[in-house]
Amino acid sequence: LGPPAVTSLRVGFAALILWLIWRPNARQVDRAGWLALLPYGVSLGLMNLAYYLALERIPLGLTVTLEFIGPLAVAVLSSRRAADFVWVGLAALGLLLIVPWPGQAGALDPLGVTLALFAGVCWGVYIWAGQRVAGVFAGPQGVALGMTIAAITTLPFGALLGAQQGAWTHLTPVVLLTALGVAVLSSALPYSLEMGALRSLS
Repeated sequence: LGPPAVTSLRVGFAALILWLIWRPNARQVDRAGWLALLPYGVSLGLMNLAYYLALERIPLGLTVTLEFIGPLAVAVLSSRRAADFVWVGLAALGLLLIVPWPGQAGALDPLGVTLALFAGVCWGVYIWAGQRVAGVFAGPQGVALGMTIAAITTLPFGALLGAQQGAWTHLTPVVLLTALGVAVLSSALPYSLEMGALRSLS
């Protein structure tokens, strides 16, 4: 289907599932709630889109590794212990060692690397914004509303770029069922669990 269509299906199905389960009431959200939800949902949508676009150009393991720079940056910015900086420095060194640099055999697609790094930035914003959402919404309604914003964010890319790539002509019941499974196991369930973790972890 291609990255834009896959992202739209994954995030869109996840939003639909979360709405059906938790039944959030958007009319009850105040200004503080929307100020927390908007960066959370937009970063969530763009993170998924950039991640899939990167996977199209560079290997899976390296994509995930480069994307992890986002959480590392959050750890550095929020840490006050010297030992934490040592571990983050070692992780950064590991990143530098595994990246095939230009001119080397198997040098990487620069756009793919950039997309993976952008996904990492979005991941960092997602963590920061997610803690704000966890502080505003006592229950899982924040995840449902945030996922809906993510779905709206990715929808234009999926609709337009997916149509250009001919993705929507390949939809079959099996493909839709697979996308639904990915939405449950990769978005609806883990992001709901993660929101619970963000309420209790620094």
